This record gives sequence, C-alpha cells and structure tokens, in this order.
Amino acid sequence: MKNRKATIKRKTTETDIKVEFHIDGEGKSKISTHIPFLDHMLTLFARHGLFDLYIEATGDLEIDYHHTVEDIGIVLGQAITQAAGEKKGIKRYGSALIPMDETLASVSLDISGRPYLAYNVTLPRKGKIKEFDTDLIEDFFQALVTHSGITLHINLKYGRNIHHIFEAIFKAFARALDAATTIDSRVSGVPSTKGKL
Repeated sequence: MKNRKATIKRKTTETDIKVEFHIDGEGKSKISTHIPFLDHMLTLFARHGLFDLYIEATGDLEIDYHHTVEDIGIVLGQAITQAAGEKKGIKRYGSALIPMDETLASVSLDISGRPYLAYNVTLPRKGKIKEFDTDLIEDFFQALVTHSGITLHINLKYGRNIHHIFEAIFKAFARALDAATTIDSRVSGVPSTKGKL
C-alpha cells in the first residue's frame, strides 16, 4: 500500500497550525488545539477511522474559538487531499450510520473534487458544551470540505444529548472517510469515467 501521508502548516495573524495526517494508520493521535472538546472529537475521528493524526494548533482563543476551529478544518482538509494524492484505486464513496446511546447519525461522502456540505443537524437545544459553541462544528466541516474537495452529507436522525450527537457525527465521518479512501484492487486508475477526480 502507498505511503499516503501529508504534513501541512498554516500560519496567519490569528492562528498557527501544523497537521500530520496518515490515511493508512493505526488510529494513533496526538491532538493539541487548546480546545478540549475539539481535541476529543478529533481523537475519536483518528481512532475510528484508523488514521494517524497529529495536530498542534495555537490561536487567538482569548477572542473566541472560531478562527482556530475553522483554520483547523482548512488545514485538515488540505492534508486529506494531499495524503490521498492522485486518488488512484480508491473506493471514492463512503457511508456510515453510527449510534451513540440514544443518538443516531449518518454521514455519506464522495471524494469528488467538488466541495459541498449538506449539514442537516437540528439540535434539541442551542448552546455550548462548556465554553465550546456548538455552531462551530458546522464551520469546521464547511472549511474541511472547501479545502479537501469532498462532497459531505451529515444527517442527524435523532438524539437528545448534544455531546452524543457530535460524537456520533465524528465517528461516522471517520468511518465514511476510511471506507472512501480504502484501496480496491479491482479499480484501475481513478474511479471516474472522466479519468480524473
């Protein structure tokens, strides 16, 4: 199997981020964003997708979490694209339906080169998980798809506990991306009649 890895660095006046992403990993991670809930979600993503993921991020958290969360989405999206390379032999599509106690969430994606996010997540209540504004999850995924070229559909079927809802979503995203990036020996070249993704 190919050595499908990427290291991306991005520094702005608001954030300084380094991401190392290995598609064919073992689920190892070391995440330091200084946003505990996001660290938890990204650790779940790595573990359940069997990706190796290392993130070191600092940002203007004294203002709010938005710049850091969005920029991590940007850099992770770029890392996914770089690690996938020419996308030869991949399955391209992936879906997962994941329960987390009373919650059920589904994610379907296409590594298409056409960024699109359908985010159908209606929470039982608005608010925060500790200091984390839950609206930022949609911003994270929007940044990720814009910079990875992935078509991503996230659908919350039902759920009561907000933590469980986002845990199910990140686990489903991990499983769907793992399926889509899996090499299929039957695929010759890229899985598209256009010959390019």
